[in-house]
Amino acid sequence: MLHRRRFLAGVGGAAAWPLAARAQQPERMRRIGIMLSGLANDPEMQARIGALRDGLAALGWEEGRNYRFEPRWPVSDPVRSRTDAIDLLTMAPDVVVAGSYLTARALLAETSSVPIVFVNLADPVGGGLVPSLAHTGRNITGFTAFEYSTASKWLDLLREIAPQVTRVAALFGGMSLGATGENFYMALQAAASATGIAVTPLRVSGVTDVGPAINEFAAKPDGGLLTLADGGATINRGPMIAGAARHRLPAVYPFRYYVAEGGLAAYSIDLNDQYRRAAGYVDRILKGASPAGLPVQAPNKFELIINLKAAKAQGITIPPLLLARADEVIE
Repeated sequence: MLHRRRFLAGVGGAAAWPLAARAQQPERMRRIGIMLSGLANDPEMQARIGALRDGLAALGWEEGRNYRFEPRWPVSDPVRSRTDAIDLLTMAPDVVVAGSYLTARALLAETSSVPIVFVNLADPVGGGLVPSLAHTGRNITGFTAFEYSTASKWLDLLREIAPQVTRVAALFGGMSLGATGENFYMALQAAASATGIAVTPLRVSGVTDVGPAINEFAAKPDGGLLTLADGGATINRGPMIAGAARHRLPAVYPFRYYVAEGGLAAYSIDLNDQYRRAAGYVDRILKGASPAGLPVQAPNKFELIINLKAAKAQGITIPPLLLARADEVIE
């Protein structure tokens, strides 16, 4: 009986040892690809990655322990978007986060199996990325930004700030950088036609185009500036903000960070909030969910931001009722 007990004890210990060893093995490292249409050293781009990282941390993921980011920076370039997509997909990522229509489209052209979560897209159905917001049926889902009709809200805000404006420059990247800016421009034209305001498109392909385009527009009086929500505008925003200030053009921008960097006013979604929410979809996909069954979500947070310091520097008086409505006033 004693020998039998010793034998059973030995068997029990042998069985327990592999279980303990398995429990101590490190978790599988997941690869999360990121393709953003911006510059790697842009603080705004790094803030978006930081928001995604924070969202993942809240769900129990730890960078360097059970996942790592694989970022690519195609900078709103269609050719680079394709080559970066191919390069990224050769690394067999578990999921890719795409920050623009251009990058999402480039990824979809190269894979029908790797899950894609997009953030900050205006119209994924109209753009042909998904057949339906409720059920994408594909390897892609994500979070929309503005509808194109938001261009009318930017125009209304500009008219409220500067009712004397009769001419508006719409500044964006143009078709070479994707269709988003053009679609916002068409919506703006439709809204402006009912007001009698003339809209001039300023399509910029690079940073050197911005200054001369604004200088030419500002040579005539009663002008205002609207920067549309596309990648071409984002990467060239510095000279846009500076040009508006130099010519004292009342200007409205699509995102808060334009105003934080010296712009006058913005009607915006909270982009960092969207990236934190995107972490929830990344988490679900890494745990086995299919993007085909995850509905595309709309923004749930809009904000009006006014920069009083910029207004004073340009000699612009912000109406008190508008200031009262603002979610944030920078002084």
